[in-house]
Amino acid sequence: MGIVCPDESKRIEIEEFRRMLLSYAAVHRTKAAAAAADDEFRNPQQLPTAVQQNRELEEKKVCVTSGVSFLGIAIVNQLLLRGYSVRVIVEKQEDLEKLREMEITGEMRQSKSSTVEAVMANLNDVQSLSEAFNGCRGVFHTAAFVDPAGLSGYSKSMAEVEVMVSKNMTQACAVTPSVKYCMLTSSLLACVWKDLNSSTTIDNDSWSDESICINKKLWYALGKLKAERVAWNVAKESGFKLATICPGLVTGPDFLSRNPTSTIAYLKGAQEMFRNGLLATVDVNRLAISHVLVFEEMKNTASGRYISFERVIRSEEDFEKLARETGTEIRTSTNSIIGASNTHRIGIKLSNAKLCRLMSATFRCNS
Repeated sequence: MGIVCPDESKRIEIEEFRRMLLSYAAVHRTKAAAAAADDEFRNPQQLPTAVQQNRELEEKKVCVTSGVSFLGIAIVNQLLLRGYSVRVIVEKQEDLEKLREMEITGEMRQSKSSTVEAVMANLNDVQSLSEAFNGCRGVFHTAAFVDPAGLSGYSKSMAEVEVMVSKNMTQACAVTPSVKYCMLTSSLLACVWKDLNSSTTIDNDSWSDESICINKKLWYALGKLKAERVAWNVAKESGFKLATICPGLVTGPDFLSRNPTSTIAYLKGAQEMFRNGLLATVDVNRLAISHVLVFEEMKNTASGRYISFERVIRSEEDFEKLARETGTEIRTSTNSIIGASNTHRIGIKLSNAKLCRLMSATFRCNS
């Protein structure tokens, strides 16, 4: 495996195609042989080996936006382990250097049958994204944004940027002929901020209330909510297949230092989510596996939204541990979550049953 530039990738594809044409040209066929070959070509089970291999390679070529982010690199690794060729969208030279460093240090997992290709693209330009997606069967949009002001969380203007990028991305999928499937990373926050009562179940059919997000100044929740909605609108109008995963707080090794903006922004409102039994977490590698498995099942029956979490924070001790892991800034920004009430609203349920059913052959889920 290695990181290749777009020109090199195109040269390899052209050379393979040239070899295939020469192999066909060298074969002298009688009319009877030609007719038999035509019959074989019509039958997908009897395609010439070279053609069949090319089709398999096409099905295994995907694109990942924000591929150097905390979640993005985890998804890239899972795709490489499963034999995919991955095109990673980068916006600046530093991202490309980071990608190369990950390969050198071993953070990017090696696979003999896989390649990683870095492509520069502008997330604010549909045409630029479409050119980056061209040739890929699927797109994983992880939408990892960094607060330029530092560890101050996620602003209202960032929410609008996220919505616009989501719209651009799905429109680019819609106009790119090779793209058939799109996986969008949303958030559990796009589901939980709504009027609740004792019989409420938060599942894949639940949507947060935009007015509640605005009133509470939950800009990260608002951004994820509106970004997911606009993606669904474009997908329904255009006809390509979309699936979204709505994860809890994404954790894992050094998650605060590697994913500061999203972590801090997610925990705004943590006390209320904790009291309602809706503060949940998911390990980054488990979440990456979920993305790939849902994507692979999109060719069959998988569709719609999937809630993803491993653990619901229910005890004071777990709450305090999360506070320590996320640092002093988190405790201050959420009005000292240590010491928050351990009283939960009885009857409110958080369900990831839909994702568990899909993953049941591989993992044990807690719903």
